[in-house]
Amino acid sequence: MRSESRWRAVAVASVSAIALAACGRAPSSAPQAASAEAFVPGLGEIMGLQQMRHVKLWFAGQAGNWKLASYELDELGEGFDDAVKFHPTHKDSPVALKEVVPRMVTPPLDELRKAIEKQDLPSFNAAYDHLTEACNGCHVATNFEFNRVQRPAANPYPNQAFEPVRP
Repeated sequence: MRSESRWRAVAVASVSAIALAACGRAPSSAPQAASAEAFVPGLGEIMGLQQMRHVKLWFAGQAGNWKLASYELDELGEGFDDAVKFHPTHKDSPVALKEVVPRMVTPPLDELRKAIEKQDLPSFNAAYDHLTEACNGCHVATNFEFNRVQRPAANPYPNQAFEPVRP
């Protein structure tokens, strides 16, 4: 048994060395140091997630899933905070994002929050349209007018149920 355990240890070490060599890495006895630079998402990555949240917010509201709508609204708020935090200014933009984003999107986000709390679909629809207008206005103000958002025409997330869970 003892020689069998030793043989397994040698076999595992050999396979590990071969795998590391195949990957082009030398074996290391110490864990690699963390990168000195923290990852900062690009504005495009942040806005891509914002677009997803914008769509999901719409479908949640249309389905009357007010818990999901509230969640997506909170996520949108966090995403706008991230845009301002990580990109207070942006190339080609004549205005600073840290100034224009809060000024343009905070009122429609607050309007949406109130509609969601009331579970009022007509108010939700109007507030959603105001948010969409604010997003497009921000894109115009920052010289990204070519990027226009609108109410979604089709659900790109067929694997998500937007209807609320009924007890």
